[in-house]
Amino acid sequence: MFELKIITQFAAAHRLRNFQGKCEQLHGHNWKVEVYLRSAQLDSTGLVRDFGEIKTITHEVLNGLDHQYLNELAPFETDNPSSEHIARHLFHELSHRLNNDQAKVSKVSVWESDSACATFWEE
Repeated sequence: MFELKIITQFAAAHRLRNFQGKCEQLHGHNWKVEVYLRSAQLDSTGLVRDFGEIKTITHEVLNGLDHQYLNELAPFETDNPSSEHIARHLFHELSHRLNNDQAKVSKVSVWESDSACATFWEE
């Protein structure tokens, strides 16, 4: 099995509704995002997928979040824009755009700080 990973980031503001603590107040993060793809085989050039293509598609998805107030975006109107929900949202969006017969997004990790992240995957 082969696994690829790209690392990128975006910045955005949010607040956690119905949360007892300082994160209920409007604040922002510079989120680090890790996207993993897995494949049991390589293509004819010896690749799982071109890193440039993965980065381009990931940046297209992140552009919809970057420098936004996440609570006002459709995916987070009812679900809190927590790192957990952001990771799930990115997993589904990237799976839709990147998955093919050979490779699939296996997980997405979203770091809200240097010491705290949430990861989403489906089994």
